[in-house]
Amino acid sequence: MSGAHPFAATPEIDEADIRRLVDTFYARVRADPEIGPIFLGEVEDWDAHLAKLIDFWSGVVLRTSRYDGRPLRPHLMLPIEPRHFDRWLDLFEATAADVLPSPAAAAVFVDRARRIADSFEMAIGTHKGEFRAPRHVRRPQPG
Repeated sequence: MSGAHPFAATPEIDEADIRRLVDTFYARVRADPEIGPIFLGEVEDWDAHLAKLIDFWSGVVLRTSRYDGRPLRPHLMLPIEPRHFDRWLDLFEATAADVLPSPAAAAVFVDRARRIADSFEMAIGTHKGEFRAPRHVRRPQPG
């Protein structure tokens, strides 16, 4: 793609891909009966929130430095359970496959999303005094 960022994890990924992924994914999240109510109950300004999420994913995948927030903090007080992480990832993975230019590009986002989900889930568990092991990052099998 002509708009590819020089530090992209794969040269196919550009800012337009990130915007399309974030916009499509969060439209699906808002419509989802399981996790939609959590997001709809917390986010007041969706335009500002989506812009922040685009900056976040641009930093994660393209290594830009536009995002300056602390993504874990707002999630600590939400009523999020392990099943919500599973649903979030199911929607994210399906959306990445639907809107990104190739399976390789989708895999980059999915890998990062799984790592972030594990990190958040473990941190939320710790905040609640629980031990939670990583569940989403797929590790290579020996042999």
